[in-house]
Amino acid sequence: MNDSKTVVGIDIAKRVFQLHWIDQETGEIMSLQLKREKFLEHFANRVTCLIGMEACGSSQHWARKLTAMGHHVKLIPAKAVRPFVGGNKNDAHDARAIWIAVQQPTIKAVAVKSEEQQAILALHRMRQQLVKFRTAQINGLRGLLTEYGEVMPKGKKGVEKGITEALQRLSDRLPAMVIDTLREQWRRIGQVEGQIGEIERRLKAWQKEDLACQRIAKIPGVGLLTATAAVATMGDARVFKSGREFAAWLGLVPRQTGTGGRIKLLGISKRGDTYLRTMLIHGARAALTKAKDPLPWAIALRQRRPLNVAIVAMANKMARTIWALLAYGRTYQKEFVSRPV
Repeated sequence: MNDSKTVVGIDIAKRVFQLHWIDQETGEIMSLQLKREKFLEHFANRVTCLIGMEACGSSQHWARKLTAMGHHVKLIPAKAVRPFVGGNKNDAHDARAIWIAVQQPTIKAVAVKSEEQQAILALHRMRQQLVKFRTAQINGLRGLLTEYGEVMPKGKKGVEKGITEALQRLSDRLPAMVIDTLREQWRRIGQVEGQIGEIERRLKAWQKEDLACQRIAKIPGVGLLTATAAVATMGDARVFKSGREFAAWLGLVPRQTGTGGRIKLLGISKRGDTYLRTMLIHGARAALTKAKDPLPWAIALRQRRPLNVAIVAMANKMARTIWALLAYGRTYQKEFVSRPV
């Protein structure tokens, strides 16, 4: 049996995997449940086929394993699978929906990442969690101090400047156990700050070893976090046909609505990876407002458009430049002018 053109939809889980495909010889609709232990063994005995899976927990791991066996794997975003789920939601219906979605030419698959790229993304996710925890702890501390008339400025630096004097003033009015607890919370914030710094040092060490990161880090507005996140998130740059497609995948293009041939452009679509899009926008804001020598076209754009519009436009340009440098293996040139071939 030659099932090289067979398409298999897989609904993965922790213990039981659901498969859906159509037999190429008989046309029979096949539905199969496999235990985790038997999953790879099943595909080791099959001829190369196209496998579709929903991009979720452990999907990258299984995609790498199946690709190593010679199969073609496409990871489909969960949002793109949902419209094809018919009837009640269960594993069999989900597998069938994935089988349908993987065959749609307009659905963009999620890049299959290497273990190294996924490890870098893990560092970014852990740093992101620590930053959220630090912000929550600082806001909680500011709120507690406000109850006793000590109003701290917003942000970590504002609290850092006045926290010592504020606790000293309150030590004469409040019980010692309260003051000690507030000081412990401030020390805990310092510990989290140290953990964030340690992760950033590890990312910097990886950046020094990775040529792709070094290449795109020279782009104005692209720093350590943006460079490492972009390389790890994109996977293989050649998966995208153009820089515009990469920018659209990140949600840095306008949404459209229209009928009868009339199209209206709205705000940015905000599709794709929220974290990387946020990094690019923050980097564009810094490059546009704080750079000593901003790009001439960016200055002209800011003069004729609102600031936020100019920032998003520059973030879009940065995304296209990142794709071009990684896809063609080039280095950044400030005065480079692209020309059609």
